[in-house]
Amino acid sequence: MRHKKTRPILDRKAASRNALLKSLANSFIVRGQIKSSLAKIRAVKPIVEKAITSAKKNDLSRRRELLKYFSEDAVNKLLKELGPKYKDRKGGYTRKILTAPNFGDNSQQAYLELV
Repeated sequence: MRHKKTRPILDRKAASRNALLKSLANSFIVRGQIKSSLAKIRAVKPIVEKAITSAKKNDLSRRRELLKYFSEDAVNKLLKELGPKYKDRKGGYTRKILTAPNFGDNSQQAYLELV
C-alpha cells in the first residue's frame, strides 16, 4: 500500500512530470547549476544526489543504470568528473540557494548548484 508516500506532483500528469524532471536533471549535471522554481528544485535534488552517489562506483552496470535516465554527455560527466570528485563525501553534493521571487507570478525561485 502507498499510504503517506507523497511525491512531488508539480501540477502535471505523470509523463509530463517525468520528462520535466529528466530534463532538469540532465541540464543540472551538464551545466553544474540551474535556476528554477523552488518546487522543481526540491523535486530534482534527490534524483541528482542519488545519481552522483551511484556514479562514485564507476563500473559498467552503474553506467547502464545511469543511461536509462541521463544522456550520454551527462553520464560521462558523472562517471569521469563528479564521481571521483565526491568519492570521499557521504552525501550532500548539492545546495539550493533562494533568490528573489519571480516578477510575473511572485513564485519563489532558487538555484541548485554543486557544493
